[in-house]
Amino acid sequence: MSNPPAGIVVLISGRGSNLKSIIEAVHGKELDAKILAVISNRGDAGGLDFAREAGIPVEVIEDTQFPSRQDFDDRLIEAIDRYQPKLVVLAGFMRILGDAFVRHFLGRLINIHPALLPQFPGLHTHKRVLESGVERHGVTVHFVTPEVDSGPVIIQRSVPVLADDTVESLAARVLELEHAIYPVAIQWFVEGRLTIQDGEVLLDGEKSPQQAP
Repeated sequence: MSNPPAGIVVLISGRGSNLKSIIEAVHGKELDAKILAVISNRGDAGGLDFAREAGIPVEVIEDTQFPSRQDFDDRLIEAIDRYQPKLVVLAGFMRILGDAFVRHFLGRLINIHPALLPQFPGLHTHKRVLESGVERHGVTVHFVTPEVDSGPVIIQRSVPVLADDTVESLAARVLELEHAIYPVAIQWFVEGRLTIQDGEVLLDGEKSPQQAP
């Protein structure tokens, strides 16, 4: 008898395009996982509609309704723990999570960032890339640690920065990469193929060939 699919909880704040790619990967049997719930800190997040259409339970926990970040984080931990997921996936979740939250889920909390970390952590990456003059840009999936955008890298993909690129054109190409690699990283995790050694992620015990140079 085959094992049941691994349970994941996805956190979103906005349009949910990465959530949509994860849902499609599950439905297409490319990702052996079950999305137990989608939780948003914004009630108007467009991604909630993708979850509802797929029959996935949704919860809204408005961060503005809490007196402190710690209170919000505590409520979010409580909500996630009810589902007992194997993995928590940040998919455009636009809140900085506190140290206690990160430690609670350490090793089973991942994020996707639109840059080749450690380059360009934080916001407005596409604009900053164009201003910097670098030749390549891309996306990183990484484990979340207390320091923002600094956790061990699971997978990266890159595209060339073109001479006529705008913020919009570059963002669109990077978003395609995001949709392609996030389900791959999740699948590696649920298959138990990822380990962390000396701050570096190993795939099947070896440095991942999927990482950009």
